[in-house]
Amino acid sequence: MTVVLLDPGHGGSDPGATFRSYEEEDFTLTIALIARDHLLENFQVDVVMTRTNDRTVSLEERTSLANRLNVDFFCSIHVNSGGGTGFESYIYNRGASNKTIQYRSIIHNHIMSVIGPKYNVQDRGKKSANFFVLRETKMPAVLLETLFIDNPNDIKLLTSSAFISDFAASVAEGIGKALNLKRKASTTKKPSTKPSAPVSNNTLYKVIAGSFKERKNAEQRVKELKGKNVDSFISPANVNGTSFYRVQAGAFQHLENAKEQLAKLVQLGYKDAFILTPEEQRANPPRQNQLASLLSTSEPQASATEDISILGEPLLSGTLLDQFVKNTNPDAPQLGDSYIQLSKLYGIRGDIAYAQAIHETNYFRFTGVVDRSQNNFAGIGATGPNVRGASFSTSREGVLAHLQHLFAYATTKPLPGDEPLVDPRFHYVKRGSATTWKELNGKWAVPGDRYGEMILSIYRSNLQFAVQQLSSMIAELNKHV
Repeated sequence: MTVVLLDPGHGGSDPGATFRSYEEEDFTLTIALIARDHLLENFQVDVVMTRTNDRTVSLEERTSLANRLNVDFFCSIHVNSGGGTGFESYIYNRGASNKTIQYRSIIHNHIMSVIGPKYNVQDRGKKSANFFVLRETKMPAVLLETLFIDNPNDIKLLTSSAFISDFAASVAEGIGKALNLKRKASTTKKPSTKPSAPVSNNTLYKVIAGSFKERKNAEQRVKELKGKNVDSFISPANVNGTSFYRVQAGAFQHLENAKEQLAKLVQLGYKDAFILTPEEQRANPPRQNQLASLLSTSEPQASATEDISILGEPLLSGTLLDQFVKNTNPDAPQLGDSYIQLSKLYGIRGDIAYAQAIHETNYFRFTGVVDRSQNNFAGIGATGPNVRGASFSTSREGVLAHLQHLFAYATTKPLPGDEPLVDPRFHYVKRGSATTWKELNGKWAVPGDRYGEMILSIYRSNLQFAVQQLSSMIAELNKHV
């Protein structure tokens, strides 16, 4: 069988080209892993990787591996720098074989046929150079330079899930075409639930085990997950002009497999994990993807979000709450009015409780252990795949149970009003033990070290959305005044 070696440039102590907080090694690994999975999924081929995580691999180790295994084709993946823009490819400049020239031409042309018209990427041409990995390999070898990390427009593409997936898939398809690889017959076999790297394109469910503004915090999450036998890696993303570092811990063809991986992460204590759906990945620009990443972000700096009391008056209307969540999940139930109206019975910040429900349900997509039919918007009683928690007969009852559970934490007072007690865990709560959202850390969610901060982060984004909506309304009104 044909053997292809994919070589993600740099890694470990060698980050490659850098720009602001971006590092070349992250992009090259993401692209190579996606290309690998696309090749394995679609072609009869074996794929070898010089690295599958953030580790140091010397140039000699890379070429020695290829030569020792006598692979059929070597493809090194890099990101350019130096103030230019666009895509270019390289072969050895001193006597490259006709087969190498032919392979490179087919791969280059196919890549440009995808990213050129769709993303307006400049073709910088087919070039040659005396690069070590091209000179020392004994088989046809090509090096790809993927855009420029220090170009503002190029970095927007490099941090777009849609572009990275399309580019990586085009690399794999180009290799398949050049090497005349035989395609696999389509299959409906359910894939393994074993965690994998990101997959070929925007048709699979990616499990994100955290999203961070600081790279060092993403690196810490990867290290933690490795200690718990969960493979993951860093995938940079740009969200509304802000850099984020996603920690990806799997990608699956079937939602059920993604849910299993998500449940595993939740059991391990990572309640900021979420599933990035194919629809979100295909969005261009990925608006839902941006919101999902931003609102699921967990940052370690406690000062980034001021603590707020659970008791108090809501600032947002139910309509604004529903509009906000529907930007990410158009099929979300309309619960905004229920949260605002019922929260007033208990004097609870219903708009922040709604943000908590967003966090618990992944924007009411219920990609965790709780099913939509349970009307359990707060994960009450849910501790894992085999303990799915409470169920409520109506959505209103589910909202009421959520607010009653919050009331139990926030105060020692008896429940006011005439509504029946529907929260089955009300009497298990240590009354008055969490008067603020941050004080829910380690109580509502275990270990849940950042649980309250994540809720407030979502709420903060909801406020920003509301301001934008109101500003648009005022601007439109001014046109007619």
